[in-house]
Amino acid sequence: QVQLVESGGGLVQAGGSLRLSCAASGRSFSRNIMGWFRRAPGKEREFVASINWSGGRTSYADSVKGRFTISRDNAKYAVYLQMSRLNPEDTAVYYCAARPNEGVAFGSWGQGTQVTVSS
Repeated sequence: QVQLVESGGGLVQAGGSLRLSCAASGRSFSRNIMGWFRRAPGKEREFVASINWSGGRTSYADSVKGRFTISRDNAKYAVYLQMSRLNPEDTAVYYCAARPNEGVAFGSWGQGTQVTVSS
């Protein structure tokens, strides 16, 4: 299992950009599928993006496709979420998550980082 700590959240105006980081620890990090999720006030947690172990395959929610980019640096034990053209609907707590393979649910979670987009 990996331990995850998110950072980089904050307050940004609509149309702006933010880069979230997720610092991981644990020997298995480089073999894990990594994901970003978010929970907006009063809503269920939702999938945002995921990336496979090599970084060669990514997946995005339709709501962020073309605006967000997930990446990873296995040498630095890090995962990133570059967010651009932010809008108020992107306001949420963003969570980093890990799972060992596609047949298993995301089982390792960070504590989350708040992103607030003002109009």
